[in-house]
Amino acid sequence: MTIESIGTWAGEVYKALENSDTRMLGMKQVKKATKLKKDEIMAALGWLGREGKIVITMNDEDIVIALV
Repeated sequence: MTIESIGTWAGEVYKALENSDTRMLGMKQVKKATKLKKDEIMAALGWLGREGKIVITMNDEDIVIALV
């Protein structure tokens, strides 16, 4: 895992969110859309969160990620 790979994964997650109708996806949907592993998604979310580009919330069964 490198800074460059985390940046690439963040880009993939961002694109998946941007291409969704609601600009919001659950963790399972992000995983399906990006084909990334859970730890790769979590690193990407950290990157995007640090940049202030996403909001992360929790519903009953899943983590929900939305673009700001």
